[in-house]
Amino acid sequence: MSKQYVTLAKDIVRLVGGKENVTNAFHCQTRVRFSLTDEAKADQAAIEKLDGVISVLRSGGQFQVVIGPQVADVYEEIEPLLDIKASDADAAPAEKKGVFEVIVDFISGTFQPIIPALSGAGMVKAVMALLVVFNLIDKTSQTYYMLNLFSDGVFYFLPILLAFCEAQKLKCNPILAAGVAAMMLHPNWSALVTAGDPVNFFGVIPFTLASYGSSVIPIILVIFVQSYVEKFLNKHIAKSVNLVFVPMITFIVMGTLAFSVLGPLGYLAGKALASVFTFLAENAAWAPAVLIGGLCPVMVMFGLHNGIAPLGVMQMSQLGYDSIWGPGNIVSNMCQATAGLVVALRTKDPRIKQTAGSGSITAFMGITEPILYGVNLPKKYPLVAAMIGGAAGGLYAGLTHTHRFATGSGGLPAILLYIGDDTLQYMINIIIAMVIGCAITAALTFFLSLRYEGKDETEASDQKADVLPEAKSGRLMAPVSGTVMPIDQSADPVFASKALGEGVAIDPTDGVVISPCNGSVTALFPTLHAIGITSDNGAEVMVHIGINTVELKGKYFSASVKVGDKVRIGQKLVTFDKDKVAEAGYNPQTMVVVTNSPSFKSVTSVATGAMTSGDALLDLEA
Repeated sequence: MSKQYVTLAKDIVRLVGGKENVTNAFHCQTRVRFSLTDEAKADQAAIEKLDGVISVLRSGGQFQVVIGPQVADVYEEIEPLLDIKASDADAAPAEKKGVFEVIVDFISGTFQPIIPALSGAGMVKAVMALLVVFNLIDKTSQTYYMLNLFSDGVFYFLPILLAFCEAQKLKCNPILAAGVAAMMLHPNWSALVTAGDPVNFFGVIPFTLASYGSSVIPIILVIFVQSYVEKFLNKHIAKSVNLVFVPMITFIVMGTLAFSVLGPLGYLAGKALASVFTFLAENAAWAPAVLIGGLCPVMVMFGLHNGIAPLGVMQMSQLGYDSIWGPGNIVSNMCQATAGLVVALRTKDPRIKQTAGSGSITAFMGITEPILYGVNLPKKYPLVAAMIGGAAGGLYAGLTHTHRFATGSGGLPAILLYIGDDTLQYMINIIIAMVIGCAITAALTFFLSLRYEGKDETEASDQKADVLPEAKSGRLMAPVSGTVMPIDQSADPVFASKALGEGVAIDPTDGVVISPCNGSVTALFPTLHAIGITSDNGAEVMVHIGINTVELKGKYFSASVKVGDKVRIGQKLVTFDKDKVAEAGYNPQTMVVVTNSPSFKSVTSVATGAMTSGDALLDLEA
C-alpha cells in the first residue's frame, strides 16, 4: 500500500464528516468521488488546503476531491477507513467485458493464487525424484514416504485450495467454501466409495460414489452454485440470525448438491477431459507443444494464457503429468529471452540495449512481459523469430512425449520439474527442445537484425515527422476531430485550472479517439472515459473524454487497447457514441493534458479552431 498517503487519506475522511457520513466512494482517473449523507458536514475549504489535494467539486450529487494522477494510491489508503467494501463492487464502475474475457478472468482469478503452493509442491517432487535417480534414497524408505507426503498434500487437497480462491473471486464466504470442499474429501466419504455400497440420503436422494481427491472440475461447479445460494440466503435471512442459519443451510444444501448432482457432473466432466488429454498424448502429442511454443507470446498479449495454463493443472490432476502447457511454455520463454539477448548484442541504441539485456535475464527466469513489451513486440522481428523457434522446439518436445510432473514457473529452474518416472529422460528432452528453439531463434534474430537494426540506426535521422514526430520535436497529435480551445476555457473547472497539467480542450465532432503519440498505454479507467499514455519521449498524456462521464459506468464506450499495449500515432484507442453521451446529459468535451508538464520547458498549443484527428496539437520543449 502507498504509506506516503496515509495521513492525507485520514485527513480527507475526517474532513468529509468521517466514515459515518460516507455512503459510497470510488475513484476515477483524477478524483475520489464521495456520496455523503450530509454534504454540510464536509469542510470543503479545509480539504482544499490539504497538501496533495488540487481542488474540491460538488457535482451530480457527489463530493469530488481532485487528487490528480496519484488518485489510485490515495484511494488505496482511503478505502480501509470506510465501511463500504461490501457495496463497493456494486457501486464502483465496472469494466465491460465480453463472455470470453469473463471466463478467462474467472479461471485466472481462481487458479493464479494457488500457483505458489503448486510450484513449491512441484519442486519438492523434483528434489525427491533427483534423490531417487541418484540412489540417495530408496522408494521404500520412510524419507521417500514423507517427502511424497510433503508434495502430495497440496495436490490431494487441491479442491479445498480451489474452493477458497474461487469463493474470493465470486465474493462469497471462502471459509464456508473450504468447508464444503472438506466434506467432499472426508475420510468417511472415501470409505463409502471404497466399500461400494449404494448411499441414499434420507433414503430418497442417491449419492454417486466418486472420489474427489486431487480433482478440479467438481469443486469449481460446486462453489459456483454455492455463491448464488449463499447470496440468496444472506439477502433473505434476518441479520440477527444470519451468522447461525446461513452457514447451516449452506452446508446442508451444498452438501446435498455436491454429492448428488454437482460433484458427479464434475467427476464425469473430469473423466471426459482426461480422455481428451489421453487422446492427444497418444495421437497428436506434438500439437499442444507446437501451438503453445509458437503462439504463447500472442496468448500473453491478449491474456489468453491465463485461461489455457490451468489446463495443465487439470491434466496433472487427472493423469499425473502436464504435456498441454508446460513444455511449449518453457520453450517459448527461452526463445523470447534468446531473441532479446541477440537484440541486446546487436543494437547500438543504449536504451534498447539496457532494456533488452535486463529483460532477457528475467525472461530466462520465466517472466517474459518486460522483454515482450519492451523489445520483441515493438521491433517485431525478434518476436517473429522467437515464435518460429518456439514452435520448432515445441515440435521436438511433443514428438518425444515430453511432459512435466509438477506445476511451476516457465523459467530455467523449471527443468527440474521434468524429472519423474525414475528417469532423467524427460529433463534431457526438454533441454534438447530448448536448445533447438533457442538456436533457431538466435540465428533468425541475428540475420533479421542485419536488415532491421541497420535500417533503424542508419535511417532514424531521416524518418519523416509524420512517422515519429514526437521523437524529433516532442509533438502530440490531436486524438479526436473537433474544435480546439485553450485548456483554461474547458467546461471542467479542474482541467481549466491547469491543476492537472497544460493542454487543450476539444469539442469533438465524432466519437473516435486515436493515439496522439507513440508510446505505451499506462492507464485505462474501467469506465473507458479516460486513458493515459506515456510517450516514447517521456510525456505523460491524459485523454479525458467528457465531463463527469465516469457516471455512465462505461455505457456508450468501448476500448481497442488495454494497459501495457504499445501504441502508434493514429492507432484507435477508444470509441464512444458522442450523441448518446450528450443525450444522457453529459458534455462530451475532451481534454488532452500533459500531466507531467513541469518536466518540460513549455507545452504549447499549435492548433486553433476546427481540426481533424491526427493534426498537430501540442509542442513539447524538453
